[in-house]
Amino acid sequence: MATILIVDDEFSIRKTLGLLLKTDQHLALEASNLAAAKACLDKHIVDLVITDMRIGEESGLDLLTYLKETGYAAESIMMTAYASIETAVEAMRLGAYDYLTKPINPDELLLRVRKVLEKKSLSEEVTRLRGELSGRGKFGHIAARSPRMVEIRQIVERIRDRDLPVLITGETGTGKEVLANVIHSVSARSHGPLVAINCCTLPEELLDSELFGHIKGSFTSATSNRKGLFQQAHGGTLFLDEIGDVSPRLQAKLLRALQEGEVRPVGSETPIKVNVRIIAATNCDLEEMANQGSFRRDLLFRLNVLPIHIPPLRERREDILPLIDHFLGLERKQLGRNDLNLSPAARQKLVEYDWPGNVRELKNVVERSFALHGGPVLEAHEISLSMKPNALDTAEKNKTLAQTEAEHIRRILAENHGNQVAAARVLGISRSTLRRKLEEMNLLSPAQF
Repeated sequence: MATILIVDDEFSIRKTLGLLLKTDQHLALEASNLAAAKACLDKHIVDLVITDMRIGEESGLDLLTYLKETGYAAESIMMTAYASIETAVEAMRLGAYDYLTKPINPDELLLRVRKVLEKKSLSEEVTRLRGELSGRGKFGHIAARSPRMVEIRQIVERIRDRDLPVLITGETGTGKEVLANVIHSVSARSHGPLVAINCCTLPEELLDSELFGHIKGSFTSATSNRKGLFQQAHGGTLFLDEIGDVSPRLQAKLLRALQEGEVRPVGSETPIKVNVRIIAATNCDLEEMANQGSFRRDLLFRLNVLPIHIPPLRERREDILPLIDHFLGLERKQLGRNDLNLSPAARQKLVEYDWPGNVRELKNVVERSFALHGGPVLEAHEISLSMKPNALDTAEKNKTLAQTEAEHIRRILAENHGNQVAAARVLGISRSTLRRKLEEMNLLSPAQF
């Protein structure tokens, strides 16, 4: 079944063609002028446009031009009661698949429609196969050899032809967005756009507008109509990172978009059909959030069709060395230096570290180390690692504010060789205030500096 738009200013012709197409199990939409046709194309996913050459005072060629300029993925057939070689050539130049003269023969019309839809289906299949071929090398972006990551590769291979929602879970920095890119690139939607958004970076109102779009005048700064990310991702994939941070109201709108395949821009009462695959990611426990009532369980069911969990780097240390080599390759390419490397001791230091920031932190450490020391071979002492979480001793964690202030003042004085004027300037206080604090803290003696 295809969705077919009939554009003709004569009511009887639209109704007759509509009934004819319905007998062939198609969904028929109607428009009496160009404005109505464009509005229909914005609201629905149309496979084929059948338009008259003359639509009142308007021309069907203008509609074909609109389809071509906007890149709308619909085939077209031109009808006319005034056949001529010139108009046929112009229609074909603008992308029309076929050209029919009125009065329309029903059998001929259905035959032409079946042919153009078959051609469209074959074209989409070719695009899908090309996407698969080009995507086969994309697994190289998952630089890993641990059993769990090998299993994830196999999962992605198995689901490449399944157009279902994917929920990726894992700690921050584990590579959830990288995996989402790979899933898209090996799927049948690889020819379409991959649109991504981090849901925790925008307040609710702006996220609403960003996802679903808005119409002019719907709020103060809405000076024009704007397509949301759902519409921008039409025919492709929408990646929703940090989905656990979406408000309950927007969760309801997301659920409707998934269930109905349509979105409603802010300020609009008219739903718009969209064809989008959703890949969501989170570092939250959505099941626990659903139990607590902060995340809709029905939305979780919709998102969690194909779940993939990426374990933290500390639980798959076999992946650290392949990732180091991957990031080394990027540094060599960026700096134009093939001599860059890490010593065995430096590599061992990185393997033994727990990586609270996961893959993202490892990448940052490699980049920072070469930026600070230049190489060509980094030694273990040249690699600075962040302090592990909870590694502070009890005394450090239980320091009072007064103790912390005293240590800060002592350090600033030491850095300025006991010069109270210079230290006061750094601390942003007057010299008399500094002297008073030194007296209160028994730090007035220079010997203590």
